[in-house]
Amino acid sequence: MKLAIIINNSSMQPIYEQILDQIKARILQGELQENDTLPSVRSLAKDLKISALTVKKAYDALEQEGFIITVHGKGSFVACTNQGLMQEELKKDVEADLELAIQKGRSCGMSNQDLTDLFHLILEES
Repeated sequence: MKLAIIINNSSMQPIYEQILDQIKARILQGELQENDTLPSVRSLAKDLKISALTVKKAYDALEQEGFIITVHGKGSFVACTNQGLMQEELKKDVEADLELAIQKGRSCGMSNQDLTDLFHLILEES
Protein backbone atom coordinates (compact mmCIF):
# COMPACT_ATOMS: atom_id res chain seq x y z
CA MET A 1 0.00 0.00 0.00
CA LYS A 2 1.26 3.46 -0.90
CA LEU A 3 0.72 5.97 1.89
CA ALA A 4 1.06 9.62 0.88
CA ILE A 5 2.77 11.28 3.81
CA ILE A 6 4.10 14.81 3.48
CA ILE A 7 7.17 15.63 5.50
CA ASN A 8 7.99 19.27 6.21
CA ASN A 9 11.70 19.38 6.97
CA SER A 10 11.52 23.04 8.00
CA SER A 11 8.84 22.35 10.61
CA MET A 12 9.69 22.48 14.29
CA GLN A 13 7.58 19.31 14.72
CA PRO A 14 9.70 16.13 14.74
CA ILE A 15 9.35 13.97 11.62
CA TYR A 16 8.01 10.98 13.55
CA GLU A 17 5.22 13.19 14.95
CA GLN A 18 4.36 14.40 11.44
CA ILE A 19 3.98 10.77 10.35
CA LEU A 20 2.03 9.89 13.50
CA ASP A 21 -0.37 12.83 13.09
CA GLN A 22 -1.03 12.19 9.40
CA ILE A 23 -1.74 8.47 9.85
CA LYS A 24 -3.88 9.14 12.92
CA ALA A 25 -5.88 11.76 10.99
CA ARG A 26 -6.49 9.33 8.13
CA ILE A 27 -7.75 6.70 10.55
CA LEU A 28 -10.06 9.14 12.32
CA GLN A 29 -11.39 10.48 9.01
CA GLY A 30 -12.09 6.94 7.81
CA GLU A 31 -9.58 7.02 4.94
CA LEU A 32 -7.79 4.12 6.60
CA GLN A 33 -10.18 1.43 7.77
CA GLU A 34 -9.93 -1.40 10.26
CA ASN A 35 -7.50 -4.12 9.07
CA ASP A 36 -6.00 -1.94 6.30
CA THR A 37 -2.31 -2.76 5.91
CA LEU A 38 0.22 0.00 6.46
CA PRO A 39 3.44 0.07 4.47
CA SER A 40 6.34 -1.72 6.10
CA VAL A 41 8.68 0.42 8.16
CA ARG A 42 11.44 -0.02 5.60
CA SER A 43 9.30 0.77 2.56
CA LEU A 44 7.79 3.91 4.12
CA ALA A 45 11.25 5.04 5.22
CA LYS A 46 12.52 4.50 1.67
CA ASP A 47 9.57 6.38 0.15
CA LEU A 48 10.05 9.32 2.54
CA LYS A 49 13.87 9.16 2.31
CA ILE A 50 14.21 9.05 6.09
CA SER A 51 15.57 6.64 8.67
CA ALA A 52 13.63 3.45 9.34
CA LEU A 53 14.07 4.21 13.06
CA THR A 54 12.00 7.38 12.61
CA VAL A 55 9.14 5.45 10.99
CA LYS A 56 9.44 2.75 13.66
CA LYS A 57 9.10 5.40 16.37
CA ALA A 58 5.90 6.70 14.73
CA TYR A 59 4.47 3.18 14.35
CA ASP A 60 5.34 2.34 17.97
CA ALA A 61 3.52 5.49 19.16
CA LEU A 62 0.49 4.65 16.97
CA GLU A 63 0.43 1.15 18.43
CA GLN A 64 0.75 2.45 21.98
CA GLU A 65 -2.20 4.79 21.38
CA GLY A 66 -4.27 1.91 19.99
CA PHE A 67 -4.50 3.08 16.39
CA ILE A 68 -2.56 0.20 14.84
CA ILE A 69 -1.44 -3.30 15.69
CA THR A 70 1.77 -4.92 14.52
CA VAL A 71 1.98 -8.65 13.91
CA HIS A 72 5.57 -9.88 13.82
CA GLY A 73 6.38 -11.13 10.34
CA LYS A 74 3.09 -9.89 8.84
CA GLY A 75 3.18 -6.12 9.22
CA SER A 76 1.20 -3.29 10.76
CA PHE A 77 -2.56 -2.94 10.42
CA VAL A 78 -5.19 -0.40 11.40
CA ALA A 79 -6.65 -1.61 14.69
CA CYS A 80 -10.28 -2.28 15.40
CA THR A 81 -11.23 1.25 16.28
CA ASN A 82 -14.09 2.75 18.14
CA GLN A 83 -14.19 6.13 16.40
CA GLY A 84 -16.28 7.72 19.16
CA LEU A 85 -13.84 6.62 21.85
CA MET A 86 -10.84 7.83 19.86
CA GLN A 87 -12.48 11.20 19.21
CA GLU A 88 -13.15 11.50 22.93
CA GLU A 89 -9.48 10.77 23.70
CA LEU A 90 -8.40 13.46 21.25
CA LYS A 91 -10.80 15.95 22.82
CA LYS A 92 -9.26 15.19 26.22
CA ASP A 93 -5.83 16.00 24.77
CA VAL A 94 -7.11 19.34 23.43
CA GLU A 95 -8.71 20.09 26.79
CA ALA A 96 -5.41 19.43 28.59
CA ASP A 97 -3.57 21.71 26.14
CA LEU A 98 -6.13 24.47 26.71
CA GLU A 99 -5.83 24.10 30.49
CA LEU A 100 -2.05 24.44 30.20
CA ALA A 101 -2.45 27.57 28.04
CA ILE A 102 -4.84 29.08 30.61
CA GLN A 103 -2.37 28.36 33.41
CA LYS A 104 0.43 30.01 31.44
CA GLY A 105 -1.75 33.03 30.71
CA ARG A 106 -2.74 33.41 34.35
CA SER A 107 0.89 33.13 35.46
CA CYS A 108 1.55 36.14 33.20
CA GLY A 109 -1.27 38.08 34.81
CA MET A 110 -3.83 37.67 32.02
CA SER A 111 -7.48 37.98 33.03
CA ASN A 112 -10.23 35.63 31.87
CA GLN A 113 -11.33 38.32 29.41
CA ASP A 114 -7.76 38.65 28.07
CA LEU A 115 -7.61 34.89 27.57
CA THR A 116 -11.03 34.78 25.93
CA ASP A 117 -10.14 37.65 23.59
CA LEU A 118 -6.86 35.95 22.64
CA PHE A 119 -8.66 32.64 22.05
CA HIS A 120 -11.18 34.29 19.73
CA LEU A 121 -8.42 36.14 17.89
CA ILE A 122 -6.52 32.91 17.26
CA LEU A 123 -9.73 31.15 16.15
CA GLU A 124 -10.38 33.88 13.58
CA GLU A 125 -6.84 33.58 12.19
CA SER A 126 -7.00 29.79 11.86
